[in-house]
Amino acid sequence: MQANSIIPLKLAVVGHTNTGKTSLLRTLTRDPNFGQVDNRPGTTRHVETVSLQITPDIAIQLLDTPGLEEAMELGALIDQISPPATRIDGPERIQRFLQSTEGVQRFEQEARVLQGLLTCQAGLYVIDARDPVLSKHKEELAILAQCGRPLLPVLNFIHAPGQRTHEWRQALSRLNLHAIVEFDTVAPALNGEDQLYDKLALLLDSFSSLLKKIKASVAEQKKKRHEDALMLIADLLIDAAAFRLTASPDKKEIDVTTQQLRDTIRQREQQCVALLLQRFNFRSEDYLDQALPLEGEKWGMDLFSPQALKDAGVEVGLGAATGAAAGFTVDLVTGGLSLGAGTLAGAAAGGLWQGAERYGRRLLERLRGYREISLNDQVLRVLAARQLTLLGALERRGHAATQPIEIKMNEHAIVQNKQLPDPLQEARANPDWSSMSATHESSPRRRRRVTELAQQLAQED
Repeated sequence: MQANSIIPLKLAVVGHTNTGKTSLLRTLTRDPNFGQVDNRPGTTRHVETVSLQITPDIAIQLLDTPGLEEAMELGALIDQISPPATRIDGPERIQRFLQSTEGVQRFEQEARVLQGLLTCQAGLYVIDARDPVLSKHKEELAILAQCGRPLLPVLNFIHAPGQRTHEWRQALSRLNLHAIVEFDTVAPALNGEDQLYDKLALLLDSFSSLLKKIKASVAEQKKKRHEDALMLIADLLIDAAAFRLTASPDKKEIDVTTQQLRDTIRQREQQCVALLLQRFNFRSEDYLDQALPLEGEKWGMDLFSPQALKDAGVEVGLGAATGAAAGFTVDLVTGGLSLGAGTLAGAAAGGLWQGAERYGRRLLERLRGYREISLNDQVLRVLAARQLTLLGALERRGHAATQPIEIKMNEHAIVQNKQLPDPLQEARANPDWSSMSATHESSPRRRRRVTELAQQLAQED
């Protein structure tokens, strides 16, 4: 077990030209900029090495090798240099080829592949599942097998139209390759990496302990990314729920203020999108921006929600309010607004209502006819659903994907619920919780509510 922590695990990614070898490495390393990906054959011409750092003391070295192009001719040459009748083993036959003139000149690219595999503990043989099974593929596998290293076939592009996954599985079984993994580099399954490391552990018994640690670390990193993303989304929703702007009764000013609110919310959503892309190591061009449909602003106040009254020191129960400012509060709750600014100022000066200092300005503006404009509940639900849908798309996207993400709205529970989660209802009554507000406060209670909301969002996954 101690040896596993010392001996590095080194894997060669091999296969026919243009099957997605570099794409596999991009997805495993979560690096969309590794190597060069192109639809033209022979894009990778040299062996490139990348280190996949799992933990500070565990890493995998991955070799990106050129594509095999002339397997039939190469197989004939190897048989010519070392006839089967000589009964020498496979690795020796490969070594004789590598030392030959043809191995240095005509088959230089294939020689790089074989030399790279010989330096590794195993090889990942990447297959484009859309390709028909041809003799050249079988010859490639026969040549690679002579290196004496375990080979794990990786079926790529399994979700593409016209894929031949079943045909390939049958052909590989006839070649005595029964450990096979399906790993679509464009849209990998959520447990795709788990399957890859499980199959490798079957082939590399001496590294099984290390591969279990790698699998556990990958799962922990995935969980951490998911939790971080939910915190980013929860923070956005608290910001949006708490945000409000004040406008005078003038219709023109209301229109201008409403547009300002829309622009501010859209900018804040884009900020969240950028942070999500960054957390999953995607680029801004990987997301096809779609404007948030903002047509549901609401005019009014959430100042008198039960939670706001409780925060203000007024107990609300059984339809009645008690406390020093009970009569005043009930009057406002019922829409009477009969007492006016003088009474409010007197209450504040006399300390009769402990929430006057906090809410006084908003009440005075309300009494003068000003309106507070904020997002209505349904827009908040749509905003939440968009971000949760994007999160799901990011978790199912491989770093070899070239088409931008275009999300299709899913039916999340938060959209269907009649009542907003408690943290968002409380945010409604606390405009200073919004980072977009000039009076923003990052209070401990706000941070707790963001965490609570993130946990509630996790239950909808």
